[in-house]
Amino acid sequence: MTLYSWGNPRYFPRLPAPVRRYFDVDHDARVVADCHWQADPWRHPTIVALHGLNGSSSAHYMRGIAAKAFARGMNVVRLNQRNCGDTEHLSAGLFHSGLTADAAHVVAELIAVDGLAAIAVAGYSLGGNLALKLAAEYGEAPPRELVAVAAVSPIIEIGECVKALEQPGNALYQWNFVKDLKRRMRRKNRFWPGRFDMSRLKDVRTVREFDAAYTAPYFGFASAEDYYHRASAMRIIERIRVPALVITAADDPFVPPNPFRDPKVAANPCVTVAICEHGGHCGFVGPAAGEDDGYWAEDRIVEFVLSRNTA
Repeated sequence: MTLYSWGNPRYFPRLPAPVRRYFDVDHDARVVADCHWQADPWRHPTIVALHGLNGSSSAHYMRGIAAKAFARGMNVVRLNQRNCGDTEHLSAGLFHSGLTADAAHVVAELIAVDGLAAIAVAGYSLGGNLALKLAAEYGEAPPRELVAVAAVSPIIEIGECVKALEQPGNALYQWNFVKDLKRRMRRKNRFWPGRFDMSRLKDVRTVREFDAAYTAPYFGFASAEDYYHRASAMRIIERIRVPALVITAADDPFVPPNPFRDPKVAANPCVTVAICEHGGHCGFVGPAAGEDDGYWAEDRIVEFVLSRNTA
């Protein structure tokens, strides 16, 4: 189902063209979002959508959830992480799987500047880890406007996911991730020449090797393993105090289901976990019927957010 969902073309004729919005998240970092606004947006709930590793605001699941949420009267902010969606020129530095500061800045700006009264953060894979980690970092004092978070196939224990990715049966996924990571670093070097040691790129064959060469040292982690441990939502997930929905699959090729059964997750009354027998990684496709394209996780998130909307 993972490969099917990645390769299956999807079309969203009823989703209006987005309005592009820039957020200055740090003194040397800017991110860009593709936004879909209802008339009088402050009167409507908003989903901030976060993509996965090497994804962008154009990923099919980002547009899929946008189309369904917008059709139900919601605003949608499809956020590109730093350097994603061909935005390497906008930020001097890199990005990592636990860097929640950008999403937190976007949420704060949407509240303070746009006056939005009901916001949910929904993430896929890496973005799912960010959504859950952000909620946990808010702890007992989340913004009152944050009504929910949701995560599909979240990599809440990054080290275990990377280990699973290194299994022989996942060679295609590993190759694809590394190819895109290398492409991003080469683009980064064109816009920011000399900032990174590009001589190390030729020896990178795995995600772990990339993180050991670039991500971990740039952010001050002791190693790739230290980065994975500290950036994982699992370290603090028991602190979540806003309604949270997690959808994952037992047959996900590189997100093992066991962390979701841990009491820190399963015993948290604020967290609803659905471990499906099938679904792959960010797949969750059922039979299509009429205008329903079968991507049911998107519908589940929209319903979850609307059920908790207080706007």
